[in-house]
Amino acid sequence: MTETQDLPPRLTHLTFHGPLSEPRAKGIVDRLALAEPTTVLDIGCGWGELMLRVLEAAPGATGVGIDLNGEDLARGRTDAAARGLSGRVEFLEKSATDAAPDPADLVLCLSASHALSDAEPPRHTTEALHALRRLVTPGGRVLLAEGYWQRPPTQDELAAMWPDARADEYDDLAGLVDRAVEAGFRPAWVETANRDEWETFESGYQADKEVWLAGHPDHPLAGETREKLDAHRANWLRGYRDVLGIAYLTLVPVG
Repeated sequence: MTETQDLPPRLTHLTFHGPLSEPRAKGIVDRLALAEPTTVLDIGCGWGELMLRVLEAAPGATGVGIDLNGEDLARGRTDAAARGLSGRVEFLEKSATDAAPDPADLVLCLSASHALSDAEPPRHTTEALHALRRLVTPGGRVLLAEGYWQRPPTQDELAAMWPDARADEYDDLAGLVDRAVEAGFRPAWVETANRDEWETFESGYQADKEVWLAGHPDHPLAGETREKLDAHRANWLRGYRDVLGIAYLTLVPVG
């Protein structure tokens, strides 16, 4: 193997691509399965871990996952095959708008509202909620994971986050839920990621590359990798840690 081929593994420490613990995931899956969905749609699915768990809990259901990341989709197909779910799930490498999916009994949109709107935040959340309202069947469920401010960020915190971060980029939790209600939903369940879930996610997100970098300090990609890792860690620890939250909203369409 050449040095340039000796690259770090990707996200092997993450079960979910977000701050979601096993106990919370189980509670969400159990509640969603109670509605007995027969069709599941996962927007921006990544490798679709939560969708696969719903399919296991709802044996009569079929699923479609949509994402643009071919590597994540390949992982999802491999995971589905290992669980005997290949015949009940399809992973599509398309944008959510190009795929034009049929409405489903359960629609998952986990930190992927940007896939449904190109508007500036926070208006993109409203547009995404209206799109999700059209994508869910009557009596179905939507699980939306979306960002919100746990408290107003300071200017120093905003400067340490992503480029052009703004104080009006997110609602607080009440404002986010209000947007869902205004879009035609009732919030059946409202819960938020805790600090342990965030720290597990952020550490797991970086861990593969951090360990690889420690063992390959002179690799041709070491400088670029180090720069990206240090920048992301600073964004988190100096910027949005304990400021940006993730809400998991289980939504029921009205009418």
